[in-house]
Amino acid sequence: MLALFAQSQTNNTVHIFNWVIHINPANYQSLNPLFILIYTPIFATLWTKLGKKQPSSPSKFSLGMLVTGFSYLWMVIPVAMFGAHSLVSPLWLVGSWAIIEVGELLISPIGLSVTTKLAPNAFQSSMMSMWFLADSAGQAVNSQIVRFYTPGNEVGYFSIIGIVSIIAGIVLFFMIKPIKRLMEGVL
Repeated sequence: MLALFAQSQTNNTVHIFNWVIHINPANYQSLNPLFILIYTPIFATLWTKLGKKQPSSPSKFSLGMLVTGFSYLWMVIPVAMFGAHSLVSPLWLVGSWAIIEVGELLISPIGLSVTTKLAPNAFQSSMMSMWFLADSAGQAVNSQIVRFYTPGNEVGYFSIIGIVSIIAGIVLFFMIKPIKRLMEGVL
């Protein structure tokens, strides 16, 4: 949906001093790996410095869902401010990617780590495959949800996805203690 927003509702002609730069909407897809490269050393340093004081894996998952939800709510702002048929600054997309990648780095590498820690040694490879299968199932669901996106319904679209993500993060927050008990010390 961000790709569709980049194509149809983003001002992809940027004026910097006397230069006119045209941004190909497909180039926004490079923001995902760019922010991962920027944030990974920050998160690695943070988790290393916090050591045993760092949040548990379920806490990181919950926070990741909350941050992801806020990244979608971020995209409501330009549409609410400028209207559904106005072209907005590309910085709104950059901001959304910057936020959502924090959520991704709180979920994806943590999930991979927990999957290997919780799986019995004989089933670690199978469980890693299940993790990736769950990810691909999520992408399949996303490919169906994105059909509901059209210019003109962005506020509702981004709001619903953002609110559902935040609710999932809140529900997970209240389940942290039981999940930690079930994980038997694997944090």
